[in-house]
Amino acid sequence: MEYIDNLPSMDLMRSEKMTFVQLIIPVESAHPAITYLGQLGLLQFRDLNADKSPFQRTFVNQVKRCAEMSRKLRFFKDQIHKAGLLPSPRPASQPDIELEELEIQLAEHEHELIEMNSNSEKLRQSYNELLEFKLVLQKASDFLVSSRSHTTAQEMELSENVYSNDNYSDTASLLEQEMQPELSNQSGVRFISGIICKSKVLQFERMLFRATRGNMLFHQAVADEEILDPSSNEMVEQIVFVVFFSGEQARSKILKICEAFGANCYPVPEDMTKRRQITQEVLSQLSELETTLDVGLRHRDKALTSIGFHLTKWMNMVRREKAVYDTLNMLNFDVTKKCLVGEGWCPIFAKTKIQEALQRATMDSNSQVGIIFHVMDTVDSPPTYFRTNRFTNAYQEIVDAYGVAKYQEVNPAVYTIVTFPFLFAVMFGDWGHGICLLLGALVLISKESKLSSQKLGSFMEMLFGGRYVLLLMSIFSIYCGLIYNEFFSVPFHIFGGSAYKCRDASCSDARTVGLIKFSDPYPFGVDPSWRGSRSELPFLNSLKMKMSILLGVAQMNLGIILSYFNARFFNSSLDIKYQFVPQVIFLNSLFGYLSLLIVTKWCTGSQADLYHVMIYMFLSPFEALGENQLFWGQSVLQVILLLLALVAVPWMLFPKPFILRRLHTERFQGGTYGLLGTSEVDIYEEPDSARQHHHEEFNFSEVFVHQMIHSIEFVLGAVSNTASYLRLWALSLAHSELSTVFYEKVLLLAWGYDNLAIKLGGLTVFAFATTAILLMMETLSAFLHALRLHWVEFQNKFYHGDGYKFNPFSFASLADDDD
Repeated sequence: MEYIDNLPSMDLMRSEKMTFVQLIIPVESAHPAITYLGQLGLLQFRDLNADKSPFQRTFVNQVKRCAEMSRKLRFFKDQIHKAGLLPSPRPASQPDIELEELEIQLAEHEHELIEMNSNSEKLRQSYNELLEFKLVLQKASDFLVSSRSHTTAQEMELSENVYSNDNYSDTASLLEQEMQPELSNQSGVRFISGIICKSKVLQFERMLFRATRGNMLFHQAVADEEILDPSSNEMVEQIVFVVFFSGEQARSKILKICEAFGANCYPVPEDMTKRRQITQEVLSQLSELETTLDVGLRHRDKALTSIGFHLTKWMNMVRREKAVYDTLNMLNFDVTKKCLVGEGWCPIFAKTKIQEALQRATMDSNSQVGIIFHVMDTVDSPPTYFRTNRFTNAYQEIVDAYGVAKYQEVNPAVYTIVTFPFLFAVMFGDWGHGICLLLGALVLISKESKLSSQKLGSFMEMLFGGRYVLLLMSIFSIYCGLIYNEFFSVPFHIFGGSAYKCRDASCSDARTVGLIKFSDPYPFGVDPSWRGSRSELPFLNSLKMKMSILLGVAQMNLGIILSYFNARFFNSSLDIKYQFVPQVIFLNSLFGYLSLLIVTKWCTGSQADLYHVMIYMFLSPFEALGENQLFWGQSVLQVILLLLALVAVPWMLFPKPFILRRLHTERFQGGTYGLLGTSEVDIYEEPDSARQHHHEEFNFSEVFVHQMIHSIEFVLGAVSNTASYLRLWALSLAHSELSTVFYEKVLLLAWGYDNLAIKLGGLTVFAFATTAILLMMETLSAFLHALRLHWVEFQNKFYHGDGYKFNPFSFASLADDDD
């Protein structure tokens, strides 16, 4: 044990040692001190004003100012995006400016942009109105001219036979009145012209027909140009319409309907000369407005480009200042109101760096009083902090997704780095598919510097974050694929010739008749001759199932051993004697014995039925094994192991609660009697310490029930968890069979035809199925099952995961988008 204690500690095995510190900062040094601590990023502040609302805190006005500046910067960013410009990715070289000066600059830029946008909107509205007027003039003129030319040929005949009738004006229909212009003017037939969005024209026409009871004529034509909608900033197709009607009441109805549907009406004179004159004036004004709009847009783009050069730097500056004042709001003033008092957690190794940063802040602020930094004692549980790098971070995130480790608890990520990709590979074993995953991982790693600075989608970001997990998964998949001897389900003689041959030298169907062994076993992995033989599936099923049990028992034993190191680190001898020891005995008495039988059967080549051995170990422990005996003394060993397993259950259940009750009684015996003269002092409180001891009630029934649940869970879990590891066999078999189906029923079937198109089609389907199903869906499935095996079957043996992360105040961790 002394040898184990003297081993050097691993950085990732246990979290960093933390200490609780207090800062007393003069007011003039507060801002630079917090700024330097934010740059260092190694101190987690405790909120000393948690009972106050955000508006009752000291620096609320500064936070409001920073929030207002953030709003203006977001407004600039939106304007740059709408203008189709790209902000400069690198901040422009500019001398540092104060926050007050930046606030003035942002206000000036915002006022200038708002004024330019307002003028641009007014000009755009005028331009749209003139453009609509031009289109209405063009189309309405076509309606009026075509109507007039159409009636000219029939005018003489109608004037002789119809119009000459004295009662015509009383009996003529609206269409007939429109066809005679002179009568039209006398009878009051008028028209309204305008323009409307194409999507509304059908409803618009139907509403006009119902409102006028059919006493109107509706002409429409598609506008030659699309018009920019200022609200959506998209080009919209418009319809020009002309409505002929009679009467003032119909006119008011039509105008109201036009207003309701958002149709713009424009006056069109009947006289062709006036129409031409108005058209020329409109075209002239449009040309002037186009020039003015172009000049305004260029001026606005120039202003936005100038802002874009400094936008990134300004946003970072405002974000940092807001974070500094938010942190200052977590500090309290002392009694003299001249100093700020803060408390927080920091790693022990960072104490020197923090003190140097505070000294630098004191010098920069020219303060006469230095910043006081001292360590305090507390009963609160420290946060958990692991120093990770690009390689280990993804594995630590996998563990933290289940639960953050308790302070100084054994970190499963150390073992997950190896066991997670290996268990994945056991289910995904195919060195052809592994090479495909390896290429994908190498591409992500080679573009690491480029992709890390880009904004990625949620799926791509997750894939990029796990690039090193993917790398190890692919390497282990190649290794397991070589053991299974599968390359896209095809076996290869990589490590020499097969150990089997056909029974007869002339047999051509030896794979169906059977094979005989004639040489030493295949040196590495599965012999390729098993592929396609009668006994292929029984052999591989037996191999993978037993291998899954061996791996599962080994990993569960590792979890129990780690619980011993946890108990030893926290000086909990009860957990070692009454949890670790009986758990090891129980698990290995049953499933450790099964693993021994599997290895013995492999080594001896025995035909013993292990199912029969394990079942009758419980049903008839004293019965002779007969032909199922693998080694001498097996029957006696079975009885001993069964008795040990039965003893281990009450060993886990009963002693610990009773010992805890006895220790609690001895510890607080006489605690209700105070020392003479110390009635107002807690005898358990240490001087100059924040630690306080309270006499907690010991609930024996609660402790006993908790221990009983834990014991039952372990006993049942030993069985269910071992069975759960059989998923390694099941998914490996499914992956192999799917790969075989795609190879034989798609690729080989298509390759048997002489048609090139069928061959290319078969190759395409095979590639698509391999990529979509085997390299994506099967990868995700194996990943999730490996995740479950680690979270449930492995970590529940030793890992509590009830801690909380170390969350220091750091500028590097600030979000890109300010709230």
